Amino acid sequence: MNIKILQSEQYIEAINLSEYAFQYKVSKERIEELKERMHQHHIVYGIDEEEKLASKLHLLPHHIYLQGNKWKMGGVAGVATYPEYRRSGHVKALLHHSLCEMREKGMTISMLHPFSVPFYRTYGWELFTNRLITTLKKSDLKRIGNTAGSIKRFTTEEEHPDLTEVYNTYASQFSGMLIRVAYWWKTVVKDMNIAVYYDKAKSPKGYLLYTVKDSKMDVEEFIALDAEARTGLWNFICQHDSMVEEVSLTTHEREPLFFAIDEPRVKAEVKPYFMVRIVDVEEFIANYEWGHTKLAEPLTIHVTDSFAEWNNQSFLFNKKGVKSQKPNKEGVTLTIQSLAALCFGYKSPAELKASGLLDATEEQLNQLEQLIPQSIPYFYDFF
Repeated sequence: MNIKILQSEQYIEAINLSEYAFQYKVSKERIEELKERMHQHHIVYGIDEEEKLASKLHLLPHHIYLQGNKWKMGGVAGVATYPEYRRSGHVKALLHHSLCEMREKGMTISMLHPFSVPFYRTYGWELFTNRLITTLKKSDLKRIGNTAGSIKRFTTEEEHPDLTEVYNTYASQFSGMLIRVAYWWKTVVKDMNIAVYYDKAKSPKGYLLYTVKDSKMDVEEFIALDAEARTGLWNFICQHDSMVEEVSLTTHEREPLFFAIDEPRVKAEVKPYFMVRIVDVEEFIANYEWGHTKLAEPLTIHVTDSFAEWNNQSFLFNKKGVKSQKPNKEGVTLTIQSLAALCFGYKSPAELKASGLLDATEEQLNQLEQLIPQSIPYFYDFF
């Protein structure tokens, strides 16, 4: 099966395929914008049938935060096939090819938003983060005391370095948050209202991205670096009580705000969101910051990957570090999916065992708990 990188003259075919597969229409005004974005920021792989594009996959080079460090990440998006060519192995071939390309480019991690979780689990991706969507009624909008700082609103046409500063500080505390570059910020804030909280020293400490329409306020991003900023942003939301009947906030599921409000018993829905994949397990193991110094005894981990054969490897962890090891009968066996869920903090070893996804003794469970530092996964973006 011949897979090629689409050139600019085929971008319109890629757009047409997306329109058909995802059932939307791109306006004439936006076509050139999309073609330019593909040219600048996407690598589009395609398979032709009868000299026409039949299937495609977009690879988006990005970086993410993991353990406060910057990692290369390959975003997978726009995977589509015309119905007459489906179930012909096109998508499987494109996914495998993209993993090979990511590995070659040093993208140790891949992420995507799934149309189907079981489909992408088959190819090695796994859920790594949830979203908490909280819906509040007007009667829930009760201020929490006062703060010494202030709120400043911005338009999306203005430069907002304070937004970037706050986001980067916040994002580096989580597993998986996207490192946003200038062009990406433009898509994030488009058509949004922006409100930044400043402390009394005029230092930015938090922000909201939100819309207000038809008596509803949708807070797409609620980011606070400390308790004061959290209170200030909440009080700003409450100031809309004369304009709205309902407020929706999207946050990570451990957001402290909702325990502090006057009536915490609000409608809250947790939704699994994005998926992650370890592209190159050897590079991942070498660069991840393990808690190996806590190990009293060595631990062998065998990694299995049914789709990316280069990841079928074994590793020995001890107090001094980690090294590759020949497969043996000792130790713990983890799928590439389970390893990602553990290392991004989405699931603990005990949770995987309770789910039937990890066969380990109590001693091995304790070793894994010591080996993998606790972290909070989150992802605000979409592609």
